[in-house]
Amino acid sequence: MSRVKKLLRLIPLFAVMAFLLAGCGSDRLSALQPQGPVAREQLFLMKLSLSIMVIVVAVVFAIYLWVIVRYRQRKGQENMVPKQVEGSHVLEIIWTAIPIIFLLILAVPTVYYTFQHSADQRANKDAIHVKVTAHQFWWQFDYPDYGIVTAQNMVVPKDKVIALELSSTDVKHSFWVPSLGGKVDTNTGPVNVLYLKADEIGLFQGRCAELCGASHALMNFTVQSYEETEFQKWVDKMKAPVTVAAANKEGETLYKENCMSCHQVSAQGLGLGPNLNGFASRPYIAGILDNQGPEKEENLHKWITNPQDQKPGNKMPAFGQNFGGKLTDAQIDSIAKYLHSLK
Repeated sequence: MSRVKKLLRLIPLFAVMAFLLAGCGSDRLSALQPQGPVAREQLFLMKLSLSIMVIVVAVVFAIYLWVIVRYRQRKGQENMVPKQVEGSHVLEIIWTAIPIIFLLILAVPTVYYTFQHSADQRANKDAIHVKVTAHQFWWQFDYPDYGIVTAQNMVVPKDKVIALELSSTDVKHSFWVPSLGGKVDTNTGPVNVLYLKADEIGLFQGRCAELCGASHALMNFTVQSYEETEFQKWVDKMKAPVTVAAANKEGETLYKENCMSCHQVSAQGLGLGPNLNGFASRPYIAGILDNQGPEKEENLHKWITNPQDQKPGNKMPAFGQNFGGKLTDAQIDSIAKYLHSLK
């Protein structure tokens, strides 16, 4: 089979790969669509390294093709041997100096930004300080300066440095918000630090980037950026006493009897599971199910009934009677209604 035919056979494979990769694009989950200065500087490094590689590949292929054409054996030529250039000091200097120059062009900004992005911003008084704790398979966000603990949705003000201190309670995880900055591991021992900054208002997707168990691929979270005044309103609402309408009292009672041993509903509540204060304002349930659309109550019902169906390996037990739990569908609906009143 000729080389051309072999290459043609690869076209369908490349077409399928392009189709699949086309679904990976998102301006909120892509390092190629930066929404903050850290991510923008990291994209610059990617473009710089890619440009250098393209230049090198283009030059090598150009020389390769020129040699093939220039020194091909022509009709009537026998035993043609090109002029030998071994020992040429000029050529040796050229092919040694050029790679060094390219390496310096890449190394200088890479080293500079690597140290800059790993700077510890915890002493920055103007920064928003957040302690990030990773669990299998959810994220806790503690704002020590504001006395707030929340989960799954980190809320930040636009144009402010966010100084993060990262750790884990169980296994190694990795914190990553592609559109805002790089990834950093969370360990059970020494804490790691990272800082981010959002210069756009919006909802940004985050992921765990370290294989950590059965639901590693579902260990999602979000970062919501607001104007500073809106961020302060969020802080005030989170710290305000929780009030429950009379229509949700049954759900509140069921919640306290069945859920409060793991899930708190207060500004600083800590437990085995996520703090659910402000739950109704979160975009997702457990980081995976829509919590704002018309199916939000159905999604929450499914989650409470049997969490293992949605996120295998998580530590929340099933509450549905058909899955070993003790709550009826009506009781689960009451709890869901109560949780969706926590705004």
